[in-house]
Amino acid sequence: MIDDVLAELNDGIRKSLDALRRELAKVRTGRAHPSILDRVRVDYYGTPTPISQMANVGVPDASLLTVKPWEKSQVQAIDKAIRESGLGLNPQVDGDLIRIPIPPLTEERRKEMVKLTKKHGEEAKIAIRQHRRDAMDMLQDAIKEGEISEDDGERGKKKVEETVSDHVKQVDTIVAEREAQIMQV
Repeated sequence: MIDDVLAELNDGIRKSLDALRRELAKVRTGRAHPSILDRVRVDYYGTPTPISQMANVGVPDASLLTVKPWEKSQVQAIDKAIRESGLGLNPQVDGDLIRIPIPPLTEERRKEMVKLTKKHGEEAKIAIRQHRRDAMDMLQDAIKEGEISEDDGERGKKKVEETVSDHVKQVDTIVAEREAQIMQV
């Protein structure tokens, strides 16, 4: 019973950490990365379509993205979608290739990105604490129903607390690493 609770807890925490990593990957660091364009949708024959499904996105160097559409007729639509995305990017069309220089982040923008990173870290911690609450409730119910003894329940609760504590530290580490990347000029 305790192993089942811990397995469920670890699964939930793993999903929360994966979600945190996905969110932090979207936070700009000032370096070119294909994920910068993940949220940009292009009107492709009336359907909003991700750029990654219409073109090859490359990173020739740390401050430049290239987008090579599979259909030359979509160059202008992709260019327009990137300009209107609100990402502050200024694509340059070069034949059937779109070059997107990634401007360096200002100090103020870096601080905003750090705040956003901390916010995502706090959200992950809240999710982990919710998983802890669920695990504790499951153990408490098992004690009430006589499925496990009080002593086993207390040992289980201690393991839950240790697991949660370790993962909260892991969240802090992940967030600190990302902050360091953002603040690096």
